[in-house]
Amino acid sequence: MTPFIAEVIGTMLLILLGNGVVANVVLKDTKGNNSGWIVITTAWALAVFVGVTVAGPVSGAHLNPAVTIGLAAAGKFSWDLVPTYIAAQMIGGMLGAFLVWLFHKDHFAITEDEGAKLACFSTSPAIRKVSSNLISEIIGTFVLVFVIFHFSDPSIALQVDPNAKVGLGSVGAIPVTFLVWVIGLSLGGTTGYAINPARDLAPRIMHAILPVKGSSDWSYAWIPVLGPITGAVIAALLFIMLK
Repeated sequence: MTPFIAEVIGTMLLILLGNGVVANVVLKDTKGNNSGWIVITTAWALAVFVGVTVAGPVSGAHLNPAVTIGLAAAGKFSWDLVPTYIAAQMIGGMLGAFLVWLFHKDHFAITEDEGAKLACFSTSPAIRKVSSNLISEIIGTFVLVFVIFHFSDPSIALQVDPNAKVGLGSVGAIPVTFLVWVIGLSLGGTTGYAINPARDLAPRIMHAILPVKGSSDWSYAWIPVLGPITGAVIAALLFIMLK
C-alpha cells in the first residue's frame, strides 16, 4: 500500500458507497427506492468513514482534490505531491462510479428518468442559477476544509507520532464523518453538496462513457470543480490569517 494506492482505493470506496446510496434511493424498483434525503446524507457520511478508515494511515485520506489543495495552500502538505494525489482521487472516483453502474445495472436499464440516472453519478442544482450554485459549493467546501484544519492540527498529530500524515485520517475517521453528515443535512439541499471535484467530475466522466442514456450536463460540471477549490483556498487563507 502506497499513498497513491490508498487514495485510489479510499476514493473508490467513497464513491461506491456514496453514489451507491443515491442509486438505491432514486433508481426504479430498488429496495431503498424513495427512502429520502436522510438516508442519502447518512450513507454519504458513513462512506467517508469507510474511505478514511482505509486510506488514513497511509495517505492521510484526503480523498478530495479540494482538501489536497487546501492543505497545500495552508502549508500543511507538499505542492509536489498534489498532482499525484489528485490523479489517484480521479482514478478512484472513476472506478467507484463504474462499480455503482455495474452493481445497479439492471435498475439503470428499467429507470426511464435520465435525471435520476445522472444523479447516481454527479450532482445537479435544485434551482439552476450559476451565482447561487457556485456560492453553495464554495461555502459547503469552506466549512469542510476549515474544520478539517482543526481536526488535523500537526501539534495534535505530533504528540502521537512524529511521522504522522496530516490529513483527514490523522485523528480518526469519526469527526469528519459527522462533519460531512451535517454539511449534507444543512447545506446540501441546493446543489447536492459535491464539495469534492473527484466526487463529481470523475463519475460524470464515467456517465458519459458508460451506456447510460441521457446528458452528462457538462454545462454545469465546472461549478462542482471550481466551487470546492475556491472554498478550500478561502478556508486555507483564513486559517493562515487566524493562526
